[in-house]
Amino acid sequence: MFFVDTIEIEGLGNRHYLAGGARAAVAVDPPRDIDQVIAAAARRGVRITHVVETHIHNDYVTGGLELARVTGAAYVVPAAAQIAFSRIPVHDGDLIEIDEELSVRALATPGHTPHHTAYVLEDAGTPVAAFTGGSLLMGTVGRPDLVEPRLTENLARAQHASAHRLAAELPDDTSILPTHGFGSFCSSGQAEGEASTIGREKAVNAALLQDVDSFVAGLLAGLEDVPAYYAHMGPANSAGPDPVDLTAPRRADAIEIGVRLAAGEWVVDLRNRVAFAQGHVAGSFNFEADGKIATYLAWMIPWGKPVTLLAETTQQLADAQRELVRVGIDHPAAAATGSPSDWLRPGQVPASFRRAAFADLAAELSRAEVPPVVLDVRRDSERAVGYVEGSVHIPVHALHRRIDEVPAGQVWVHCAGGMRAGIAASLLDAAGRDVVAVDDGFDRAAEAGLTVRAAA
Repeated sequence: MFFVDTIEIEGLGNRHYLAGGARAAVAVDPPRDIDQVIAAAARRGVRITHVVETHIHNDYVTGGLELARVTGAAYVVPAAAQIAFSRIPVHDGDLIEIDEELSVRALATPGHTPHHTAYVLEDAGTPVAAFTGGSLLMGTVGRPDLVEPRLTENLARAQHASAHRLAAELPDDTSILPTHGFGSFCSSGQAEGEASTIGREKAVNAALLQDVDSFVAGLLAGLEDVPAYYAHMGPANSAGPDPVDLTAPRRADAIEIGVRLAAGEWVVDLRNRVAFAQGHVAGSFNFEADGKIATYLAWMIPWGKPVTLLAETTQQLADAQRELVRVGIDHPAAAATGSPSDWLRPGQVPASFRRAAFADLAAELSRAEVPPVVLDVRRDSERAVGYVEGSVHIPVHALHRRIDEVPAGQVWVHCAGGMRAGIAASLLDAAGRDVVAVDDGFDRAAEAGLTVRAAA
């Protein structure tokens, strides 16, 4: 008998796996906070004997090297990966024994990266699951444009070939267990479903339904901006990441918070967007702890700039710190817990801005002599499906660099659901703009009477 346990990192849209038998297990693409993997092994009563990487990751800092060191496991990395530390190189076809009658077989699946390798879990020689990393995902494939622009088209073609290899060599009932594709920007498209098999992918995945030229053309046309922090993940993983350090940051008082703001550092308020809009430290930015804080904060903050975290509770602070170390934002400069009354000096008052719905925006546009600026901070693909007529478009991840492009006047900012609008509103508020955050679902825009058009 075998087991497969899934460790889901929802904020990054990734899944990591522990698979094994009665005594031993293999960890696949482990996250940087390895305590989760160790705890999963302890619950199963097994020893981690192998740690395997499908590829050098571009979207998070791996915990593989540290997990292997702590557990004494063999660290297995594709042979062609360029890395600066000792590991066991794995080649196409290599078989790794995990437990009695349980093994993983390496299958070269280039495309997401040139050296990408999938691992087929075999029980008594029968394939039962495939850890497909960033190769074949649920309903799509991993992006081929994260390594080097000149390689993108060739890697896209390799993705097509790798998907077909998996489909040809594995039984239809083989489960596919990808690392990416659950909201990850490493996915080339929207992943579909919570579970899948080779047989299901044959029926729904464009990589297995289209000829290579059609597939590559569609894949390349659909690629969007790459999160800026990805440029730092590959080099960190190739060099060998430092061990994770979740030591609580030093505590800052109101005076220090003010000094850090005055110095141009980032002060990030982790509370929900409703509480932030009602009252916050002027100049602070709002990245909700319950949102995709790791993705958006890492994408937007100038790399290496000190960050101070403001949280309601020590648990909220600890959770956010855990999220951030996964993408290489280590050791916040300082932190504070409580509420704005604890973070402001005597005599200071909280800043605030208004929240509204699309119906409020429609009413404002119909009655205002000078109509407000409508700012859409969604991604290009979202806007292509439909946008509010007359709106300005700057994706949220670019807003901090392009804030001077926002026209003068009151700004009503929206996204698809409210979280990114909250981030954008905090940036505009910190820049001294009169802002209203539209905290509403975009599907209600037309219902509210706004003219919604599709991109030509």
